[in-house]
Amino acid sequence: ILIIFIALMCSFFTVNAQYIQFEHEGINRQYIYYEPLELNEEKPLVFVMHGFTGDASGIKNYSGMNQIADQYGFAVCYPRGTTDSEGNRFWNVGYAFHEDETVNDVGFLTELASYLQINHGLNPDFTFATGMSNGGEMCYMLACQANDTFKAVAPVAGMILQDILDECQDSNPIPLFEIHGSEDNVTPISGDPNNNDGWGAYPSIPFTINYFSEKNECSTLQTETLPDLDPFDGSYVVSEKHLNGINNNEVWYYEIIGGGHDWPGAWGNMDINAGEEAWLFFQKHIDDILSNNNYSFLNKSIYV
Repeated sequence: ILIIFIALMCSFFTVNAQYIQFEHEGINRQYIYYEPLELNEEKPLVFVMHGFTGDASGIKNYSGMNQIADQYGFAVCYPRGTTDSEGNRFWNVGYAFHEDETVNDVGFLTELASYLQINHGLNPDFTFATGMSNGGEMCYMLACQANDTFKAVAPVAGMILQDILDECQDSNPIPLFEIHGSEDNVTPISGDPNNNDGWGAYPSIPFTINYFSEKNECSTLQTETLPDLDPFDGSYVVSEKHLNGINNNEVWYYEIIGGGHDWPGAWGNMDINAGEEAWLFFQKHIDDILSNNNYSFLNKSIYV
């Protein structure tokens, strides 16, 4: 019994030791930070946000983002949402049933990004965000309200609430990439303009993609069906890329035909790895910026 108790305690401390504390607006927040042995010379940082009722440790495991970071040389932050009145961990994007929640997650994430940039020598021009479901919806909120900090976002199975979209008009356009299952029964691809499901009103995914394409003034549309690498997963991927936008910005949309409310590569569709696809999208943005001969890191005074 003592051995089992010691094993359980070791497991408990191992699980909890990975969380780093960060105080924001009087609230004790947590995050997990991972940096590969070798960062690439652009020193990028990617935030990966869990879904509603999920947790940072969960998405760290199923996204496989640490392994992708090892391969491509970027730092990863898995921030942790707070718990609502029902005890569910969440990001405060303004769900209809969260009208009494006041936590400022946009402020938390932007301050945490700045802290990590300064303390780990990361490039503020190449800080990005991806996330699953509620974490994807947080990505949309960051695109509209924190695009000075997060330079591109890649929501997976997410949507943008109408209230956020209505206030997005004057924000600067940034690259955006949505991965979404055609049979998603949690966040239907057709949207929910009348709030029948209780999350809040939101437009369809195709409408959302077109909105951000127009916002970025993309002038070229490129579509293709990606290789069906796993014929047994019941789905395949149609790629829609809106290209040649402002500052070479791009808006991508991968519709998983037959896919559900999934993180492709972890469950559901196995033709792509959502985490790797998100990174490759961010890398494309980095390459486009670096191809501008006027760009230089200049250390951005973050090493001071």
